[in-house]
Amino acid sequence: MKIFLDTSDVAVIRQHCETGLIDGVTTNPTLMMQAGRNPIDVIKDISALFPDTASISAEVVADTAEEMISQAKQYYSISSNITIKVPCTEEGLKACKFLSDKDIPVNVTLIFSAAQAILCAKAGAKYVSPFIGRCEDNNLNGIGLVESIRTIYDRNSISTQVLAASIRSIDHVVNAFSSGTDIVTLPPSIFEEMYKHDLTDQGIDQFDKDWKKVNHQ
Repeated sequence: MKIFLDTSDVAVIRQHCETGLIDGVTTNPTLMMQAGRNPIDVIKDISALFPDTASISAEVVADTAEEMISQAKQYYSISSNITIKVPCTEEGLKACKFLSDKDIPVNVTLIFSAAQAILCAKAGAKYVSPFIGRCEDNNLNGIGLVESIRTIYDRNSISTQVLAASIRSIDHVVNAFSSGTDIVTLPPSIFEEMYKHDLTDQGIDQFDKDWKKVNHQ
């Protein structure tokens, strides 16, 4: 059971890494560019925060497999903890097969069907990313998709890991893990919400009051 952060904000990632609870990161090149930073520099900064065993998904954006592979080289040469993220298209899966054959980990993103997940596994993907929230936006059962992929992979002894994405609530996190996902990637705001519960706050307040009574404060 692993938790990734879905963000390109290096400062926020560094803050949450200090908890020891974050296992990796998925990034978005569009957000990096909007922030005025070169994606390669951002990936270098994020990669340096994690051990070699972590996974930092660096997304390539291109129309052809050849272009994706060319972009990918700029990323996977940074560190062994880099995972190349490609879309679930014919060209994306061609790139996935080429890279995975060279033992470069690949995360195939924008998964909306179990059929797509089957092709990703055939192409050697290390991770597949079903989009739970976006499925629900289109009246599809995102959690059910995770369950279907998990069942297919388990029955066929497939090692590709399920990385639940498009997480929008704590319920998504809990339900995704209950449905057999290996990993969730979530916005920092959702990670922060996972700590919180009203009864915990009430308990802390009561402990604090009791402690002050015992110490005559």
